[in-house]
Amino acid sequence: MSENVVHLHKPTDPPTDDTAPTVLTVVPDALPARPVPLWVRSGRAVKTVATHESTRATVRAAARHGLYTFNGGRIVARRAWDGRTGSRYERMIRAAEAAGNLEAAEEWEERLQRFRAARHHRRMDLLHSPVDAAKGVAVGAGMSIGALVALGVVMAISTGHAGDVITPLSATVDFIALLIRIVQVVWGPALSIGPFLALLALWSVGRKQHAAPNWALPANVRNSEGEPITPSIVVKALRDLGVPALARAIKEMGDAGASMLGPIRIAGCGVEVDVTLPSGVSTNEVQAKRRKLAENLTRHEHEVFVTIPQAARTVRLWVADSGALDEPIGPSPLVTDDTMTADYTKGKAPWGQDLRGDAAALSLYQRHLLITGLSNQGKTVALRSLALWLSLDKSVQFLMGDLKGAGDWNMFDGLATTLIQGPTDEHVIQVTEMVEGAVTEMNRRLQAPPGTVFPPLIVLVDEAQVAFMCPAKGTGKDKRPYGGAKADSRYFMAVRKIHNQGRAVNVLMWQGTQDPTNENLPKLVREGAHTRASLALGTESQARMALGDKAVDGGAAPNLLRPGLDRGTLVVASDGISIPAGQSSITVRTHYIDDDAATAITDRAKALRDGVTTLHAIDRGAEHDPLADIAAVIGDAPRVRTKDVLARLAGRNSDAYGDWSFLDLKRVLDDADAGPYKSDGVMVVSRDRVARALANRDGDGSASAE
Repeated sequence: MSENVVHLHKPTDPPTDDTAPTVLTVVPDALPARPVPLWVRSGRAVKTVATHESTRATVRAAARHGLYTFNGGRIVARRAWDGRTGSRYERMIRAAEAAGNLEAAEEWEERLQRFRAARHHRRMDLLHSPVDAAKGVAVGAGMSIGALVALGVVMAISTGHAGDVITPLSATVDFIALLIRIVQVVWGPALSIGPFLALLALWSVGRKQHAAPNWALPANVRNSEGEPITPSIVVKALRDLGVPALARAIKEMGDAGASMLGPIRIAGCGVEVDVTLPSGVSTNEVQAKRRKLAENLTRHEHEVFVTIPQAARTVRLWVADSGALDEPIGPSPLVTDDTMTADYTKGKAPWGQDLRGDAAALSLYQRHLLITGLSNQGKTVALRSLALWLSLDKSVQFLMGDLKGAGDWNMFDGLATTLIQGPTDEHVIQVTEMVEGAVTEMNRRLQAPPGTVFPPLIVLVDEAQVAFMCPAKGTGKDKRPYGGAKADSRYFMAVRKIHNQGRAVNVLMWQGTQDPTNENLPKLVREGAHTRASLALGTESQARMALGDKAVDGGAAPNLLRPGLDRGTLVVASDGISIPAGQSSITVRTHYIDDDAATAITDRAKALRDGVTTLHAIDRGAEHDPLADIAAVIGDAPRVRTKDVLARLAGRNSDAYGDWSFLDLKRVLDDADAGPYKSDGVMVVSRDRVARALANRDGDGSASAE
């Protein structure tokens, strides 16, 4: 009898044939897990309980309410001490001395002397008061008893009973006994409840003052964002600013720094407060820590603005309501009011709102303009909205160059005398010659008889940095470059000439540019603008280029605006806009006017005019036809004033017509039998006469060139 052998080990070379014996491998059981010691389990349980949110909330609540009561007692004791002693006056004296305000210190010292004199008088009166009080009690008791006996006599006479004489006196004694019994009944419970009522009162005082550490306060208070701005919050934010001299001065002030603050005023979507800094603390130390100050006030950096008013050692803080600056402002009045017109001389363009929520309007009268900022921040829209408003004054003429060429200014076709759009060097050349034509017109106006009134001529160049950076040079004998920032640069010199003398004859230069540097926005050009505005920028040095040192030193900080989030928000330095007294700049949130709305506005502006033929290129050829050019600039208008015809001819071809006078125009028209004539007291040129002269000339097969 054979037996099967079961091997309990794994052979080195297992057999491969089908008759190989079955191999059984025995795997030992795993060792049982070691039990966790009791002290470890207990520690984990204690840690879980101790770190549980319910436990934390309970501990915070217990600590909070206990500290409310304790610190409430301290507050009440402090108030009582202040009311009975001169400590309040002494604190104010120390605060005034720490702030360097000696006049206020002397005033508080006089008040302290008056308080001490009155207190001494009261204490001296106490020496005589016991005797006076005893006399008063004796006299009062005697008079009371006498009055009661007299009343009893009257009652006895009335009733005829002699015993009624003591009835009032007996009733009074009984009433006093009743009061004593009531006091005896109430006194015990009052002694038991009184301390609890006192503690409740102290707790209420502490709760109202949040007299507990921040970690113990409720979550809605501890983690609150954008809490109301109060004097204590402002002082605490300044104390924790990291300026040692300021923190030390606040600690030395007996009133904990409250004397530094002026009244907190509601200003638009935020509040405003003036802070008089103590001696030894400069205003730029506070300005330089704007972000930390904002965080101490539980605000974002863009929600706090620090400016310097006229008062010495004073900073003005404007603190927005949390999230208010992220809300859009309303539409422009240009869009909502179809009847609005413009007045170049006396009116102001509705540009947007300041931080206080008030309307921000800009006067454009005889002011050169510069708007700059990073790309895609709303520069073109901000610049265009000013031009849209001014287009509603039918006397205003426009020469426009858009060196981006994306169609942002298409709506001015048929409104501007010249409109050049494109980013190439050829477009820069065309724009440069357009600006040079404006210089020629400016010179013609400057040489006009005194008292001559000229219509406003706005020379507008958007993306002007393209012109300054253009490498193109002239051909032939004139090899001067079109771009650059030197005296041989044609665009640079043309802009400088308009800046120097243009405003006197209402020839104004408006420029929009990106990302300013000394190369793409020369110093002489940017300083020639009367109104300088900047959107978000990258650095403080760029902010100084855009707005000037005075504005930046006064608190202007376009470099602290948020690119993309603060699109359309401008920091403006100009005497053409209302700026709070003592400030050098103002922050404006501009209205957004889209292309469709802009087109609707320009349609209204075109309806105010007789018709304008817009040139899209400057004719630099030598040949020109004066009569045909006159017909072109008249357009569809029945008649146009001669001075407007001369201005439009100069804009059309400055080389040919820039030096023309009225006599030159009259000579050409008289030769064609289309001479100017008076209408409503002014000399005008008739469209029909010029058209008839052209038709007669072309019918004869003649042509004139000049």
